[in-house]
Amino acid sequence: MQRKYFINITFLLSLLLLTNACSKEDYAIPVLSTNLQNDVIKRSLGPNVVGQQIEFAYAMALGPEVGKIVSAQVEASIAGATGTFLENRSFYTNTGGADVGVIIGGASVTNGKTTNVTFTADTSAVTLRYYYVVPEEARGKSVSFTFSAKSSNGQTASYAMGPYAISKMDMVLGLDVTDNNACYISIADMAVYTEANAAANADKIDLVYLYRTTPANFTHALVSPAADAIYRPGITLPSGVNRSAKVSKVWNLRDWQLDPKHQYSVFVDDLDFQQLDLSGAPNYALNLKAEAGVWVETADSKYRAYIFINSINNGAKSARIGIKRYAL
Repeated sequence: MQRKYFINITFLLSLLLLTNACSKEDYAIPVLSTNLQNDVIKRSLGPNVVGQQIEFAYAMALGPEVGKIVSAQVEASIAGATGTFLENRSFYTNTGGADVGVIIGGASVTNGKTTNVTFTADTSAVTLRYYYVVPEEARGKSVSFTFSAKSSNGQTASYAMGPYAISKMDMVLGLDVTDNNACYISIADMAVYTEANAAANADKIDLVYLYRTTPANFTHALVSPAADAIYRPGITLPSGVNRSAKVSKVWNLRDWQLDPKHQYSVFVDDLDFQQLDLSGAPNYALNLKAEAGVWVETADSKYRAYIFINSINNGAKSARIGIKRYAL
């Protein structure tokens, strides 16, 4: 009987706990804090490349009945390059979907690693955009950021972001190549040369751009100077231009950073170059199309690159390209 009694007590206690756990509690609307608060999001995508911007949106707010925001600043672990700034405008989206900026303070002031905006508008809630231009000093390293704000009642708030890896890559956009004119491409210099300039930089010329419909119908092409002459008909190379780069054609690799339309969330990163194997690649690529590209490894094995064909013009026998380059 005693054992049965204890079993019943245990059962009743379990039932009571279950009933209490399932009981409905009254809901109360949370009380909104009036303290200074802040938050940050990183807006830019893809690898962080030297010379390019990393963009953030910094939001801060406090109860208007307790004060207003008087300043905001960002401190980077490595000082940004020229062009780094914190917006002095807060943006909202109008009915047409466009961003409209409202001035809330003077132009930002950068002193070393710190960029500051002093507010002139009477505001208690604002979102500012911060643009950090990646400096050469940060190549292959990582960078972190501390965002902070101050209010008129003496409160402060801060938010840490990072660390973010900085790529070893270089990148250049909007290079125009033209058949029998500006057609000599240097991966080392990330530049396009005419015949005269190519002769002065013969040891740096990796590829020749050409457009041919006859006698060989291969339209737009990128060919190493050392490739068989059948792949570069009608071209007399400047003296000393004789390197043989390895070239591999690739379709549908529309790198977001090299494509000004930014339609595809695809990125060529350092790891892609590190794992790239062009050991069996030829030294030419024929029949290139817009939004296609080629992998390249230079003859001296100092660089690997990805060349993206932004656009082509058959009538003008020309193309526009962008290049990402990785030093081995």
